[in-house]
Amino acid sequence: MKKTVSFSKNSINVFFHILTDCNLRCRHCYINREQHGKNTLPIETIAAWLGAFADKTREANVIFLGGEPTLHPDLSLAVKKANSLGYKSITIDTNGYLFHDILSKIKPNELDYISFSLDGATRETNDMIRGKGSYDKCTAGIKKANSKGFNTSLIYTVSTENIHELEMMTPLLKDLGIDRFFIQVVGIRGKSAETDQNIRQVSRQEWLNTIPAAAEKVADLGITVTYPKVFLGPEETFECAGLVADNYFIFPNGRVYRCPLCEDFPIHGMVFENNNLTPTEKINESDFFQLNIPEGCVMNRLIQPDNLSYNGDGTPEYQIACCMLKEEISNK
Repeated sequence: MKKTVSFSKNSINVFFHILTDCNLRCRHCYINREQHGKNTLPIETIAAWLGAFADKTREANVIFLGGEPTLHPDLSLAVKKANSLGYKSITIDTNGYLFHDILSKIKPNELDYISFSLDGATRETNDMIRGKGSYDKCTAGIKKANSKGFNTSLIYTVSTENIHELEMMTPLLKDLGIDRFFIQVVGIRGKSAETDQNIRQVSRQEWLNTIPAAAEKVADLGITVTYPKVFLGPEETFECAGLVADNYFIFPNGRVYRCPLCEDFPIHGMVFENNNLTPTEKINESDFFQLNIPEGCVMNRLIQPDNLSYNGDGTPEYQIACCMLKEEISNK
């Protein structure tokens, strides 16, 4: 069954970067340490910031990110704190190296998913993007997590460098015992915004010709597949998650963004000051969300306009969806 996952107004999603350090140097990494901070948050600060969102709703979800979050020596304590605060779901996003013996410090019932990042069905392609040896480390990490009873998901960030291997992921996902598969579009921010990286978003036609069909094949295995909508159809209405949903992207320097496309710029809508979440002064990202343009997502138009095209009269051929709008396929 395929469905568009609309924005929820009843839950909060917290994307919590607890540090920016990482052992890898992926070519498409979106972390910008000049904008996001170079510090590692102490567990006391992590606990206080988690509490700021848990108090807002009964349905809060948290994803612990980095950098590489398992490099944080107190990640297990952060997971336990999120549980004690009543977070509905807790996920760790990892490159698979699983530092600090993290799998022995938390229990499967304390975590909903460990989500691994792999960007190639072959060792050659993945390691070209993520670094030598990362394919073997990631796949071994997935198998170890499964053997200990953890639910595992996998993230594949599609770009011009690896879309040719997306269909090859189907048998690999089955072999690895993956429960959920997330296909992402590479964002033109962080390292991928650097001109020497040569890692780019695929064209609209290639996305539409490849992604839905590949997702259906994976879903036929009983794996739930989620991927961004990206391009709206002529009958669909644009909505901005910054206006109708509660998503928060937190960084170690205290910046809190509502839109991930904005993260390369100091236009964050909120900030933690003395562990209190406060709005920032105008002009910030929230002011841009109010703009209604024919292209759809205003932040896409400003920051990564290369996926747009126009008719001869200057009108856009299609609208770009909010990057938080997802398609989900489940044949379970």
